[in-house]
Amino acid sequence: MRYDFGSDNTAGMAPAALKALAAVNVGYARAYGADEVSERAADLIRERLDADAEVRFVFSGTAANAIALSMLAQPYEAVLAHHAAHVCTDETGAPGFFGQGVGLIGLPGYSGKIDVGGLYAALEEPVVGHRQPPAALTVTQATEYGAVYSEEELRRLIEPAKQAGLGVHMDGARLANAAAAGFDLKDIPRLGVDVLVFGGAKAGANCAEALVIFDKSLTRRIDNRLKQAGQTASKGRFLAAPILGLLESKAWDDGAVHANRMAQRLADGIEMGTSFVLAHPVESNAVFVRMPDEAHQRLNAMGWACYQFDDGSVRFVCSWATTEAAVLELLEAMASLG
Repeated sequence: MRYDFGSDNTAGMAPAALKALAAVNVGYARAYGADEVSERAADLIRERLDADAEVRFVFSGTAANAIALSMLAQPYEAVLAHHAAHVCTDETGAPGFFGQGVGLIGLPGYSGKIDVGGLYAALEEPVVGHRQPPAALTVTQATEYGAVYSEEELRRLIEPAKQAGLGVHMDGARLANAAAAGFDLKDIPRLGVDVLVFGGAKAGANCAEALVIFDKSLTRRIDNRLKQAGQTASKGRFLAAPILGLLESKAWDDGAVHANRMAQRLADGIEMGTSFVLAHPVESNAVFVRMPDEAHQRLNAMGWACYQFDDGSVRFVCSWATTEAAVLELLEAMASLG
């Protein structure tokens, strides 16, 4: 393999995250997240969001999303989501598992953004006893197709959801990339998001994500919920430290800026130097390309890892570790395919 563009998960830990992890491996600290490192990391997240919120560190985005949704919907209710959202396509029913039966209702929309008309249509569906009514809305920032919602686009989704009595969750696995694209993190609590997953792994941490709960009425016995779900780390500082290192060093931001820039460099090169076309606008760190199956297979055989996404396009994801040299080599390989 020359380079893995299959996901930003394939990169290792960013140096700042690794350094912070090594630093907390010295001496002793209180267990189960009661340590100073976890508190400092939580404080920095609250500062970035300009909000008073409960913060907990968990082992995966899937668990964070599913537990968050289980807070917002009862087992006989459902969550409205874009049909290509991670919770719908890549979490093996985890929202239903953690939510003891919580359902998902897929909504349409281009590039992973929920269509406002589709949302209203779902909200206007009558509540009957034979199907799960919506109790929550989840939005993804940046989306599975690399699109970045503007503040106004989110407002047009969140306001009617709130008026209908729904809770709101944001999957921020790639929140750093959305911020690097110009999205103001402080808009998240202002818009009325109840629970946020603040991404760490894709930003250069290990397997850590932060569950940020703005609506504190949802936090009753949160630690019991997390413990039962296997998401309470006995050595909690090892989850929090990499995120703390990324935030203190600004690598959370700088790495995302770099990843977005590499994606744009790749997109420009594809448009100017190959016969392939982009399937979606490039707004963060992902590039989606219309490519015949044969060309895709040849590219993989040449050592360039990338895979076909849900809409049939081929996805290339850049990370904090993507080098311009790798991008240029990939472009040469793609140009050779015709």
